[in-house]
Amino acid sequence: MKVMPLRRAAPHDPSVSRFSVALVVLVACHPPQVTAPPPTPENVSHYKLSVVALPGASPEGIFLDYLGFDPTTGFVWVPAGPTGSVDVVDTATGTLTRIEGFATKEIEREGKKRTVGPSSVTFGRGLAFVGNRGDSTICAVDAKTLVRGMCGSPLDAMPDGIAYVAETDELWVTTPHDKSLRILDAQTLAQKERLPFDGEPEGFAVDAEHHRFYTNLEDKDLTLAIDVASHKTVATWKPMCGDGGPHGLRLAEHEGFLFVACSSKVQALDISHDGNIAGTLPTGAGVDDLDYVPGTHRLYVPAASDGTLSVIEVGAGGALTLVDTVPTKKGARNGVVDTKGAIYIGDGHSSALLVVAP
Repeated sequence: MKVMPLRRAAPHDPSVSRFSVALVVLVACHPPQVTAPPPTPENVSHYKLSVVALPGASPEGIFLDYLGFDPTTGFVWVPAGPTGSVDVVDTATGTLTRIEGFATKEIEREGKKRTVGPSSVTFGRGLAFVGNRGDSTICAVDAKTLVRGMCGSPLDAMPDGIAYVAETDELWVTTPHDKSLRILDAQTLAQKERLPFDGEPEGFAVDAEHHRFYTNLEDKDLTLAIDVASHKTVATWKPMCGDGGPHGLRLAEHEGFLFVACSSKVQALDISHDGNIAGTLPTGAGVDDLDYVPGTHRLYVPAASDGTLSVIEVGAGGALTLVDTVPTKKGARNGVVDTKGAIYIGDGHSSALLVVAP
């Protein structure tokens, strides 16, 4: 296997580094290696597992939170936190490009210190918008050329999830430690409004058909529907997740179901009938986020504690049926699905992406 030399791009350099991969992205100065698990009875499935290594990690690994898939380019975006970079994988070629120069900082959480940096991404107007916990900014990156553009002024609270709302050309940013949402102008990245809540917003979904933004109050076990024009909460639902609270959200817009990731199950809420629970299904433990593919009516739910991926079919009326359980790795969570049905899951412990492909 030929290893191409790696040249890192400056933060605003229009040229970006690309180097060849074959199941694994090669880090400079490391020998090529393929790290697919050996076939064993427990990982016999309709899916195969491969690994893409992420560069620049410390021995402690990389804390990975929100990943993003941009169907207009076929790129998977991986905000790689403490490395101060965003890694972008071209799903057509396997090539990884590293966008560097994002701020990082060390914080203490529950008595443990860790370094934080870029952690979330959303897409709109031909741009990728990156939320950075390192300096509490939102920065724009050209979604095709991967050239960094402008950054907004730092928010006065650390950003968590971020979603582009096309109807209003805004960015909606969850800031759970401040118990609020921040609404930014997508063109200037300036904050327009702060929406306070009696709880910690977690997860998001944008409903263009009903002109709503959905989020959870994780510490209250509630799901909110917010009108994107008036910014008023128009409905409050009980997803019944339990002590762990609700986490990620995905929407089947035309079918009218909102899928809520609980710590060890998925709930399907009927948005046309007061958020009634239309379907529920246990999953592995340690669920944080999930993804949904409208064309196949399937949910993909990684469970970090159990090291599994649940593939779930959404049937008539919101009924949830388990299609497959795929072994992954303990700690692997928060996947996104590409147009070919491959699921990219963040494995921060080993500083890698797990690629679960049909």
